[in-house]
Amino acid sequence: MSSKILLVDDDKDILEFLSYNLKKAGFEVDTAVDGSLALLKSVTFLPDLIVMDVMMPVMDGIETCEKIRQIPEMKDVLITFLTARSEDYSLIAGLNAGADDYISKPVKPKVLVSKIQSLLRRKEKSEIKSSLLKFKDVIIDKIKYKVIKNDIEVKFTKKEFELLLLLFSEPGKLFTRDEIMQRVWEENSFVGDRTIDVHIRKLRQKLGDDFITTIKGIGYQLQE
Repeated sequence: MSSKILLVDDDKDILEFLSYNLKKAGFEVDTAVDGSLALLKSVTFLPDLIVMDVMMPVMDGIETCEKIRQIPEMKDVLITFLTARSEDYSLIAGLNAGADDYISKPVKPKVLVSKIQSLLRRKEKSEIKSSLLKFKDVIIDKIKYKVIKNDIEVKFTKKEFELLLLLFSEPGKLFTRDEIMQRVWEENSFVGDRTIDVHIRKLRQKLGDDFITTIKGIGYQLQE
């Protein structure tokens, strides 16, 4: 599946030129001629990366970037500014608004494609890294639903995995029984302390007794 790029610039000739070259490079491309339209298209097109001019009528790139960052679905989208301005003010304002990078005009198509590919690879590596949780000699892959201990995969049921993932999300934090029930089991499920105890015992059998500490009458925590 090709990455989606949203181009935002009030110069239609630039949009057409860049759009042609990005499509030629294999990207799916949509365009917007001002910041207001970019806001609308960002939530309908859901781009992986936005290339946006700074100096635009109606709403400039700085303000548009700030508003896009306020949209929950767009909090992780990559944004790079495309501008002829090279002053420090423009660079700092763009980064402060939430931009990830900067490209100066005039830009050569090969340079733009290379920059976009580099940004997307960086994002992919970051996402892979954020999908892994590590504590002591155990690694949890949240995407693949895998648990590796000492380089050996350990099998868990769905609820065991979800409970382990909760504990691993904040090592050392004490999770109460009520919090575990709310976050691991469905709201309308009939789950008692005995059910949680059984699952904790299963985790200890598979990972060892030195991982999870019981705080009697309150809950459980990963032992740091």
